[in-house]
Amino acid sequence: MKLMAGNSNLPLAQAIAAYLELKLTDASVRRFADEEVFVEIHENVRGEDVFLVQSTSFPTNDNLMELLICIDALRRASAKRITAVIPYFGYARQDRKSGSRTPISAKLVANLITQAGADRVLSVDLHAGQIQGFFDIPTDNLYAAPVIAADIQARYPDDGLMVVSPDVGGVVRARALAKRLDNAPLAIVDKRRDAPGQSEVMNIIGSVKGRTCILIDDIIDSGGTLCNAAQALLDEGAASVTAYITHGVLSGGAVARVNGSALTELVITDSILPTQAAQASDKIRILPIASLIGEAIRRIADESSVSSLFD
Repeated sequence: MKLMAGNSNLPLAQAIAAYLELKLTDASVRRFADEEVFVEIHENVRGEDVFLVQSTSFPTNDNLMELLICIDALRRASAKRITAVIPYFGYARQDRKSGSRTPISAKLVANLITQAGADRVLSVDLHAGQIQGFFDIPTDNLYAAPVIAADIQARYPDDGLMVVSPDVGGVVRARALAKRLDNAPLAIVDKRRDAPGQSEVMNIIGSVKGRTCILIDDIIDSGGTLCNAAQALLDEGAASVTAYITHGVLSGGAVARVNGSALTELVITDSILPTQAAQASDKIRILPIASLIGEAIRRIADESSVSSLFD
């Protein structure tokens, strides 16, 4: 087995390598003067089971091209099996036609990865479970819930917890976490606009008064909806609001928005390399998931069960 990394999240790849007690494959992924991506593998990978770690986060298109070219380089170097380990799968929010004459970009990216030569895909908390079906190759979708639940139980040992979904679409994810937290009660934030251009009205489904609320979601991008939901929960009498998000995209002024929000803390995993602003924030904490990904890689290499990680 060999472990190779692109440039999108080297610290995570190094942490996975440390967990597996492996060295990263000696390779260079660099740019020509016109920003073309060039990949060169400096050691023999013929007949090897290679796991390539590369999130397709910002800059999304650059990191996606790196992933595709690395896969092609491995295929041409006669690797026996190539597993694309994509902790954060970019374009995942474009998983359906949102309107007339719009693309399904997640399916296009899945086709590109397959055609480049990947034999298997491993990702974490895909935005929509059906994206697994976009691939014509085996695809494992890992859940960050066990890591998140362990952190919550260590920091909030009391019985006043309530898991909150920031929208109706995230109820399944919130219910799964609530089950891991000894069947903690569940609340839902229902947001709606009465008319175009008017501000969102937040309605809380469930009694949160006096509760320690845990907002759970897969992606935080601009942070607006999450910060508004936190304020709405406090307005309804919640004791405190902490958010646990798998993928901290945090684009634009998201970090500043979180810093000025009613959130007690925002906890994100390192599936995406945190920006300097996120690392410097007193309200943002990084939760490592290298052990989760590393153990899944070990089990795939050993041909043992991955799903039992979440039993």
